[in-house]
Amino acid sequence: MASWNNLLKDMANYKPVFLTIYAAVVVGVVVSSFYVFSAVYSSSSSSSSSSSSSLWFSPAQNQVSNCSHLTVVNVSLGSASQTQSKSMMPIWEVPPSGSKMPPLKTFKLTKELVQQRVKDNVVVVTFGNYAFMDFILTWVKHLTDLGVDNLLVELNCDAGAMDTKMVEALYWKGVPVFDMGGHMSTIDVGWGSKAFHKMGRQKVILIDAILPMGFEILMCDTDVVWLKNPLPYLARFPEADILTSTDQVVPTVVEDSLDNWQQVGAAYNIGIFHWRPSNSAKQLAREWKELLLADANLWDQNGFNDLVRRQLGPSVDEESGLAYAYDGNLKLGLLPASIFCSGHTYFVQAMYQQLRLEPYAVHTTFQYAGTEGKRHRLREAMVFYDPPDYYNASESYAGGFLTFKPSIPKSLLLDGEHNLESHFDLVNYQIKQIRTALAVASLLNRTLVMPPLWCRLDRLWFGHPGILPGSMTKQPFICPLDHVFEVKTMLNELPEDEFGPPIRIREYSLFANPSMPKKVKESWLDVNLCQEGSRGCEVSNSTSQAGVLKFPKRSSEETYKTVFSSFKDVKVIQFSSMQDAFTGFADKSREDKFRKRVKAYTGLWCCVENHTPGHILYDIYWDEKPNWKPKPPQTPEEDHPPALTPLTGTY
Repeated sequence: MASWNNLLKDMANYKPVFLTIYAAVVVGVVVSSFYVFSAVYSSSSSSSSSSSSSLWFSPAQNQVSNCSHLTVVNVSLGSASQTQSKSMMPIWEVPPSGSKMPPLKTFKLTKELVQQRVKDNVVVVTFGNYAFMDFILTWVKHLTDLGVDNLLVELNCDAGAMDTKMVEALYWKGVPVFDMGGHMSTIDVGWGSKAFHKMGRQKVILIDAILPMGFEILMCDTDVVWLKNPLPYLARFPEADILTSTDQVVPTVVEDSLDNWQQVGAAYNIGIFHWRPSNSAKQLAREWKELLLADANLWDQNGFNDLVRRQLGPSVDEESGLAYAYDGNLKLGLLPASIFCSGHTYFVQAMYQQLRLEPYAVHTTFQYAGTEGKRHRLREAMVFYDPPDYYNASESYAGGFLTFKPSIPKSLLLDGEHNLESHFDLVNYQIKQIRTALAVASLLNRTLVMPPLWCRLDRLWFGHPGILPGSMTKQPFICPLDHVFEVKTMLNELPEDEFGPPIRIREYSLFANPSMPKKVKESWLDVNLCQEGSRGCEVSNSTSQAGVLKFPKRSSEETYKTVFSSFKDVKVIQFSSMQDAFTGFADKSREDKFRKRVKAYTGLWCCVENHTPGHILYDIYWDEKPNWKPKPPQTPEEDHPPALTPLTGTY
C-alpha cells in the first residue's frame, strides 16, 4: 500500500474548486414535517506514479454512450459468499515501474469495464472533474478505508474533450475511472446555471446506461463522505427498486429503519440513492432522462421527485418500510435522515448522536458558502483529507498558527429566552473577539484557528421561529462557521491594494485532528493577558518556567512586534483571551484596509417570519454603532454589508 501522505502532498498542488450547489424552498407544514427543497449537486497531481494503485482496464468494447466521466465504487458486504471480478485491482496501488498509461479510449464506459469493479453485483458511483480532485480523493479514501475497493470515477469533459488531466491523475493513483464524453466544464458551476443542469443530465444518462447491464448502482455526489460501509444496510431491503436519501429534517423513526414514507414531506435528495435493475427502475430512468433532455431548465432532482411522486403508496407490506411509487409497481424506500445525514441533521442537529446511532454518510447540503463552505464543514468534522502542509505551519504558511480561548459569559449562552436579541447578543460578543484575533493574526503573519461558534438560532433560507419545529436542534448549539461568516470570502483572495494582506484561517477542530503532527502541538506558547502595572505584567519576551508569557492588555502594534519577534519559530501561540488585546494598527492606511477586509467577512442571519426582506446582516463593528439592534434592512440602501467607518476604541 503506497503512502497516503504522498498523495496528500500531490493534492497541495491543486487549487480545487468543488461543484457546490444548494437550494431550499419551503412550502408550508405538512403534519409535523416541512417541505424543505434543498439540494447540493456535488459533484492530483501530475501523471507521475505517486502513492496509489492502478486499475487495469481492458480495451473498450461495446461502447454504451458518449456523454460523461464517472467514478464507481462497490462496497464489500463482508460475506464469504461475495462475488467479485477476478480482474479487480487494489485501489491506491502504484502501476508497475516503466509502465505506460493505456490509450484514452480504454476509459470509455462499457459493460466489461464496469464488470471489473462489480462486487455482489453492486457498483458505487460518483463523478467530478479535475477542479474537484480533493473531494474525489477524500471520497475514495473514506470508501477504501471502509473496505470498499471496487470503484469508478466519472470524469466531466470540457469542449468535447476528455478531461485528460483528471484521467491521468486518477489512473496513476490507482483510482478506477471512466469517460462518458459529457463535454462538461472543468471548473465550478453555480446552482441553476446551464452547466449545472447539464451535469444533472449526465447523472441520469449514466444510470440509464448502467441499469440495462444488470448491475445495481449506489450513486452519490462527491460532497458525500462515507463514514460506515452502506452496502450491508442496503442489502437489508432486497425488494427495494430504489432507496434514496431525503432532505427531511424532522425524525420519523428513532432507530435505523427506513424513514416513514407517509411522514416525509421533504424532497427526495438524489445526492445518495441506490438503484436495482428492475423493469420499473429502468423504465423510470428512461422517462427521467427523456424528461430532462426535453427541458433544458428542469432541475434533475425536481424531475425525479415529480416522477416518483406521480403515485405514492400504499405500503408494500407492514414490515419493510417500502412503498409503491411512480408507476404503482416501483418499490421505494427512504433512507433515514438520522444516519444518511444531510448538512442539517449532521452538522446542526447532530441527530445521530442524540439517537445514539452510527451515521453512514454525511452530505454537505443546507450550507451557505458554496464549495468553500462544504470543505470547511467537513474539516470542522475532521473528515476531510488535506495535504500535510495544511497542518504543518510550514513555509507555505509562514508564521505558524494563532489561537485563543474564547470567553463567553454563562448569561449570554444559557439565560433567558432563545430569540433574536439573545442570539445576536451571543454571536456579537464572539464576533468582537474574533475581530481582534484577526487583527493580531494579520499583524503577526499567523494563521488564525477559528474558535467554535455558539448560536441560539438556526439559519435557513426562509422565515422560521428560531429552529425548525419538530427537529432535534438543541439550543444553544455550536453552529458551522458559514452560519455567521462568509467562509467563501474568508478563504478566497481579495486584492491586497484594497483589502490589505490576506488573513489565513483554519477550522476550530484543527488541533484535535489526528493528522495534526505531534511536533506542531509540542511547539506551543501560552500567552496570558494581564493588566499593565500589575505584578509580573510587563513588556518582556521571557517566559515563566511553565512556558507562559505574560503580556499586557491593550498593547500597541510596536509592542507586539517587539515581543513576538522572539517567537517566530514557535508553531502555535495561544492567547488566554482576545478581549482588549490590541489597540489597532499604527498605519491608518493598513487600518482602513483591514477594516474593509473584515467587514466583508460577516454574513447574515435568516430569516424573520412574515417579513420581506427577513434577513438581518451581521456587523463586525456592531459595537461602534450606538443602540445597535438586530432588525431586517428597512430600505434597499441598508440591505448591503456594513460600509467602511472610522475606528473608535480598541478591537
